Amino acid sequence: MKKFFLLATLLVTMLLAGCSEVSDGSAPPRDVKTATFADAYNSTDSWIVYWYLCGTDLESNSGAASADLQEMLEVKLPANVKVLIMTGGANQWRNNVVSNDAAEFYLYDSNGLQRIAQANDTDMGNVRTLTDFLRYGKENYDADHRVLVFWDHGGGSAVGVCYDERTGNFLSLNDLHDAFNAVYDADADNPPFELIGFDACLMATYDTVNALEGLCRYVTASEEVEPGIGWNYTGWLGALAENPALSGGGLGKAICDSYMDDCERYNVADTATLSVVDMSKLPVLRNAYESFGLEALRAARDNPRKFFASFGRGAAQAENYGGNTRQTGYTNMVDIVDLARANKSIVPTNADKVIEAVDAAVVYKVAGGYRNRGGGLSGYYTYSGDEGLLVKYLNLNSAPTPQKILYYYLVYGEIPADVLPLLDGDSLVTPVPEPPVQRQDIFQIAQLNEMPVKLDSGNNAFVQLTAEQMDQISSVHCQLVYMGLEDDLIIYLGSDADINADWNAGTFTDNFRGVWPMLDGHPVYVEITEENDGYNLYSIPIKLNGVECNLQVAYVYAEQKYYILGARKGLDSNGMSDRDLIKLKSGDEITTLHYAMTITGDDEDFTQVEADTFTVGDDPQIKDEQLGNGSYGYAFEFLSPTEESAMSNFILFTIDDGQITTNIDVQ
Repeated sequence: MKKFFLLATLLVTMLLAGCSEVSDGSAPPRDVKTATFADAYNSTDSWIVYWYLCGTDLESNSGAASADLQEMLEVKLPANVKVLIMTGGANQWRNNVVSNDAAEFYLYDSNGLQRIAQANDTDMGNVRTLTDFLRYGKENYDADHRVLVFWDHGGGSAVGVCYDERTGNFLSLNDLHDAFNAVYDADADNPPFELIGFDACLMATYDTVNALEGLCRYVTASEEVEPGIGWNYTGWLGALAENPALSGGGLGKAICDSYMDDCERYNVADTATLSVVDMSKLPVLRNAYESFGLEALRAARDNPRKFFASFGRGAAQAENYGGNTRQTGYTNMVDIVDLARANKSIVPTNADKVIEAVDAAVVYKVAGGYRNRGGGLSGYYTYSGDEGLLVKYLNLNSAPTPQKILYYYLVYGEIPADVLPLLDGDSLVTPVPEPPVQRQDIFQIAQLNEMPVKLDSGNNAFVQLTAEQMDQISSVHCQLVYMGLEDDLIIYLGSDADINADWNAGTFTDNFRGVWPMLDGHPVYVEITEENDGYNLYSIPIKLNGVECNLQVAYVYAEQKYYILGARKGLDSNGMSDRDLIKLKSGDEITTLHYAMTITGDDEDFTQVEADTFTVGDDPQIKDEQLGNGSYGYAFEFLSPTEESAMSNFILFTIDDGQITTNIDVQ
């Protein structure tokens, strides 16, 4: 919060000198890419489903893995369909069958569930464990058609999947590739697996499918964070049991449909996603995506500041996943169709090729109403400018080289010397670049600090940026603080995109109306997470029944109404997302969390504080409500593509019985 300290202190100086001046509802309709899949095999063909069930805290805390095992047990399997399960990765299993102290192998078939092997205390986040599981299955339980399902947390391309809570380790995409290739020969024409699926968050990425080239016909995964219920194992396994002639695409469709039906049943469908990717389309997709990255890199080389500002603007407006905010943490995952669509003007040759290639590769998908613009596959974009995540991405063998260099350039401010001679070729193959000794910043966003604020003829405050200044920024938000002189307290209320923005003219005007979002009448801190043509998404920090988490909220423009989607914890220290989307219910205790500092004390930064504690009723709502009388400090915040920010000069809004006085002379 240090970047807001200047705003607070300058306003304090001015004030002391005597100056003054949703409930749950219906989301947009869910998005479904319809397709039919003809049966591809004989009904007598044999199937084996390998289930890598890493229970982690999802099992220890809430028994989510046990619930899915129970769903599986509701399916009566024919003799030609079997499920081989490896369990582990959890401190505690919430059933009386699975051991807490050892990794175990189970077989579920027409004879029921039986434990068939037990291993030493094994690390499910280690590549050797996955390799051993694949080899054990191949040697002991092979079949005409194979399916592999990963179950656990996921963190997207740079993080990976299957976090073992006992060891703190997880599998990277490199690990997945190495484990499969140690046991099976990759063959694009006759791959060893019919389908590889991820019942985990954020794993429907280009880099994931590229890591599995030649290993399967189809991949099924989610771009977004999955709700805690995960896949419906009764639904999709039941479909396979009923019809073993299914193709991998047909099985993927059954997974998607039963998953989304469950999400709607439990009222967690609004942001749910699931895709089925046809791996035979990967070569065309790879060519299109790498060509897009190479074209972008060449454009960035010619004018990096202008290009990255515009490209970052497109990324900020594109559908992205996992939060990507200071409050929730950054997954740095963006839908590649929406990214290409938003940047057609600056990557004109290959943007449509990416859109077409993804559309051909994603043969089936489902998505909730607040995730209805994505194409079904995400890719890495460095929203945070974080070097740690970038280094992980650079070391992914499956990540495209042009995109690696593009984001290396954005974060480190230079193109590696050995890459420059290759930029005008048809492809880009280069060793993984090492981080430079010193980072060179492309953007000098500090130049926009204390940007002059003026008043227009309607007494609205605005800033006017030059073309050169516009090349520094990818987003403009407004920041608001409450100045409580009597309480000797400044309360930071949050950020929003509720400004009147003319990007062509470089003019940004306040839209302050003396209102702010309130939860059942209680002011909340809000942080905008996504700006959309039809809606905005917000994150609100709260304590829910004593547990700190983030309330996910949508604001629908056409209805001028907020909808509460649920509460979820942010990313953990490893970058893994939390799957548990908690719906508010009557009797829940909520404590609003704000950020505050004293006016006359020695505070150097805002500190999180608990504000109001209250119990919600049957219909909790967020509404824009009138702020109380008093003084409010407001500033335009300018954000660079690497998430650095600068503040305009400050505006003081004084509210007195609904009347707003504006004072821009606070410097």
